[in-house]
Amino acid sequence: MENLTDRYQTLVESLLIRHQSVLDILTKGQETSARVNRAVVKTVTNCGCLSIDAHKKPIPEEASFSDLKNLLDSQLDGELCENCKDIIETELGKQLFYIAALANALGISLDDVIKKEETRLSTLTIFNLT
Repeated sequence: MENLTDRYQTLVESLLIRHQSVLDILTKGQETSARVNRAVVKTVTNCGCLSIDAHKKPIPEEASFSDLKNLLDSQLDGELCENCKDIIETELGKQLFYIAALANALGISLDDVIKKEETRLSTLTIFNLT
């Protein structure tokens, strides 16, 4: 039985008609990424359901790497309203479509990518400073 990522990649493969060129896929991927960014920005500037409290967080000299998880945060205040959440989910879905399309064009399984990344993250744990 196929897993979710394999089924999704198969579906993307069947639906991708106009932008089959890897160059089209790359540029559409950039475009969808920009649309995700814009949708998040609009939660602050247009809707107001979120605000950003962006300032340098003081980090004590004696703080360890494990302390950083509690000292640092997303700098977001508030909660997504249903409308903004729906818009962002839609834009993330479009972005995921072009990620899957790129993986297909390159013969890469998203399931393998996720498994390798999960292994890398669990191996590096807090030392994963990318």
